[in-house]
Amino acid sequence: MPQILLGTIISYVIGSIPTAYIFGQLLKGQDIRKFGSGNVGATNAFRMLGKGPGITVLVIDILKGFIAVALVGNIPFLKTSFISDELLRIILGLSCICGHNWTIFLGFKGGKGVATTFGVLLGLATQIAGLKLILALVILTWLIIFAITRIVSISSFACGVSLPVFTILFKQSFVMILLSLILSGLVVFRHRSNLKRFLEGKEPRLKFSKSKNPR
Repeated sequence: MPQILLGTIISYVIGSIPTAYIFGQLLKGQDIRKFGSGNVGATNAFRMLGKGPGITVLVIDILKGFIAVALVGNIPFLKTSFISDELLRIILGLSCICGHNWTIFLGFKGGKGVATTFGVLLGLATQIAGLKLILALVILTWLIIFAITRIVSISSFACGVSLPVFTILFKQSFVMILLSLILSGLVVFRHRSNLKRFLEGKEPRLKFSKSKNPR
């Protein structure tokens, strides 16, 4: 089905836009991968570039996932009778997340996908009944764990684990439960090194002071 393949490619390219890397180059002329955690994501951008750029990177990375699901998913050409609208949007969302995690622009090495995953879920919540409540509970989980630990990675890890639990408890469709399990697996896999450092007491806490120039 060429139209689905085209949509998948479009979503992957959108997800592949390395926001944190671009901001690092534009604002400091530096490769953000060489500083901090080395991750091309909002948390490292926050630490290395400052609060404003970090928040901007976060918002853009969320928008990537939302655009893939809510806007690309609305392109009439992509509609087909072979799969449901829900499944089409899920495929587009997964493709976007994969683009962020393994971006074609940086040798298939990208971020950890949490912000883009949130954007995908936000886009799906505009289309799927009951998902708004689940998304709110996932956000609440993140906020509670972050308030306790001040560690972004562990808060994200907790969200990844909680997502399939909530989709099962609130009786979402089979494909939505399957998606939540896949997303959970991706988040856990991408944060395995963070979890190891946390258990060793070495995972850094996020500080809200102004970041220093990494030069």
